[in-house]
Amino acid sequence: MKKDDIKKIVRKDYGKIAKQDNSCCGSISSCCGNPDLAEDISRSIGYTEEELRAAPEGANLGLGCGNPTALASLKEGEIVLDLGSGAGFDCFLAANKVGEKGQVIGIDMTPEMIEKSRENAEKNGYQNVEFRQGEIENLPIESNSVDVVISNCVINLSPDKKQVFNEVFRILKSGGRLVVSDIVVLKELPEYIKNSVEAYVGCISGALLKDKYLELIKEAGFQNVTVTDETLFPIELMINDPTAQAIINKENITAQELEKVGNSVVSIKVTCKKL
Repeated sequence: MKKDDIKKIVRKDYGKIAKQDNSCCGSISSCCGNPDLAEDISRSIGYTEEELRAAPEGANLGLGCGNPTALASLKEGEIVLDLGSGAGFDCFLAANKVGEKGQVIGIDMTPEMIEKSRENAEKNGYQNVEFRQGEIENLPIESNSVDVVISNCVINLSPDKKQVFNEVFRILKSGGRLVVSDIVVLKELPEYIKNSVEAYVGCISGALLKDKYLELIKEAGFQNVTVTDETLFPIELMINDPTAQAIINKENITAQELEKVGNSVVSIKVTCKKL
């Protein structure tokens, strides 16, 4: 798939998710836990009950694969940028931590997500959060202006991950940090997964090899690159998800082949610094 085609597909599918009243991970876009309920997903990937209660209604769409705000050790007064902010869930949690003197900026390329997140912010009186439409490969942010960048299962959707990390390095202040939850693979995936549009939107076919992913972060200039956690992508999601089932049936995938794929896909949490 061409880069522009990938962006159009991702924008279209996540636009549909934004319009749903009760979203969760609709198709194989489950880079997360149980697709039945967004809150169940969020609990399974590390969000606390306190955090779930703190977020505005409608902000949590259950689209993540970790809790980057918990890893970021956010401080009062910091400027935080969220890559692929969706309906604003992580932005609002970050805003509560940086306080009135801090600022949180959410970037998303999907107009429907921007509209939804802005509505959530206005409805709940958030004065220290703003949402900008833009692509994470070309951030509408000044250089050396942000303390912390967070991202939750979004960079894997980019067709140019190298450029994403270069942009993050550009906009971070000296001493700034990047905290990412994302999907990577431990070995090359079968071609039928790589070529699947559904699997790309679902954060699987676009995922890089783990070592390559970490290498790109280091090449951008980051130091102290550390994987703080690594968990297997739950195989039951692939088995039970309707879109995954369509791929399985179309390709006549056996249970053994599916297990091999499942054992190759992991969620990692990465932290690093711009020194």
